[in-house]
Amino acid sequence: MSTTPKNIEELKKELLDKMPTKVARKRDNGIVPGAGSGEAIPVIQANVRTIPGILTQRGCTYAGCKGVVLGPTRDIVNLTHGPIGCGFYSWLTRRNQTDAGPDGDNSMTYCCSTDMTENDIVFGGEKKLRAAIREAYENLHPKTISIFATCPVGLIGDDIHAVARQMQEELGITVFANSCEGYKGVSQSAGHHIANNQIFRHVIGTDETPVEGKYKINLLGEYNIGGDAFEIERIFEKCGITLLATFSGNSTIQQFRQAHHADLNTVMCHRSLNYVAEMMETKFGIPWMKVNFIGAEATAKSLRRIATYFEDPELMARVEEVIAEELPAVKAAAAEVLPRTKGKTAMLFVGGSRAHHYQDLFREIGMETLAAGYEFAHRDDYEGRQVLPSIKVDADSRNIEELEIEPDPVRYRPRKTPEQIKALEDKELRFKVYEGMIGEMKKEALIIDDISQHETHRLIEIMKTDIFCAGIKEKYIVQKMGVPLKQLHNYDMGGPYAGFTGAINWYREIDRLVNSKVWGLMRAPWRDTGPEIEAGYVDA
Repeated sequence: MSTTPKNIEELKKELLDKMPTKVARKRDNGIVPGAGSGEAIPVIQANVRTIPGILTQRGCTYAGCKGVVLGPTRDIVNLTHGPIGCGFYSWLTRRNQTDAGPDGDNSMTYCCSTDMTENDIVFGGEKKLRAAIREAYENLHPKTISIFATCPVGLIGDDIHAVARQMQEELGITVFANSCEGYKGVSQSAGHHIANNQIFRHVIGTDETPVEGKYKINLLGEYNIGGDAFEIERIFEKCGITLLATFSGNSTIQQFRQAHHADLNTVMCHRSLNYVAEMMETKFGIPWMKVNFIGAEATAKSLRRIATYFEDPELMARVEEVIAEELPAVKAAAAEVLPRTKGKTAMLFVGGSRAHHYQDLFREIGMETLAAGYEFAHRDDYEGRQVLPSIKVDADSRNIEELEIEPDPVRYRPRKTPEQIKALEDKELRFKVYEGMIGEMKKEALIIDDISQHETHRLIEIMKTDIFCAGIKEKYIVQKMGVPLKQLHNYDMGGPYAGFTGAINWYREIDRLVNSKVWGLMRAPWRDTGPEIEAGYVDA
């Protein structure tokens, strides 16, 4: 089914027709059409609580803090203060890869938890937390220990920040805590914000040792799932660009400490790391720009933007050489699969930027995106950062601390003058800008925030699609409908998909998935042999 402005409302009714009236009315605000070229951007409802009873894609605040932002740093011991289920469930679920380096430090393979019990809930868990920190230090000898509070900790009032200060003084290493109780925000986005605050407050800018290298940048919002960061690092090295720190794939605590020596911050996942980018600009004078290394053309465009920023003809020439060396293999791979993929369709519902970025990869092999949406986005991720002044701060958002950042009296150093910034903007560089996803999607496409399991099922039935991209919770529901699902949280067993090599891997993987005959054999045999019981929502 192809959607048009005339039948968008009809399609929304079909998606929501089984829901209670009040629920359908609330969900209606989170479903909008794409804007198309030059059209007005529709307002979408985002970053609001999931309606109780709806099966959502979302994770909790703890998942965003520990699982996403701080989990991939190899020499931080991440200690979950809570029941064992929280720690175990968040252990190695995203396939963040790392290179342990010459010192061999790698704590990512360990699951550290205080294993709170009913006794700790009743009498408090601070004593147990201190003991766990000492045990982690004695066994793993980390440079840093980060503590993560789960739901019970916030309910009983353990002062994890006081414990962190005491243990830092006792052990002589950095110890900091994150009040990221799962219930604290409407999604994992709240956890991203908390992690940004704490890594900025306790780590970034704590080492003044100069860092050698030309064209020094940081990469924010890249998590090295399936080796993505390895491919991006390879490209940077080939271009002669010095990557000081990645937040936080394949990263170390020392890289974070020296990240303030960079001359440019580049942001991949806007939702999860834009806070650090903003705070580093305010405190240290480092400008930031949005980049995308998902897709060969997007990678080339981002490299050119970085080279333009540094205004060095040598770097510009080298970047063009690298692009010229890399693109022929990419174009050959795309041409090989194009006869089998052109005209096929995709849907993407994942993350805070991936559902946007991966549309570029599908476009490169002739595939159209029918529908897309995010799990934990805010309105600016959909509509663009120009809507930030109009976003109302609600009670849930007030749960998350906003750090008051001022220019550092000694270390604040604007990397570019206002005149230089203006000159670069005249060359179509954009600073502190993200246009969002809606404006880049056709008006025939559908955008759905926080899609539910019911809406997923109905969307596939109504619109049809050749492939669906989401996470593990949706994987088997979708595949039972005879539609292949590609996980974009952890890539299943695939990757990397970033950069030039990643694009080639993606083309071949999608070709394999959408052209497999197995999906036509997915119908359960009992559906053809007897009556089927179905149920729906009933208005109270």
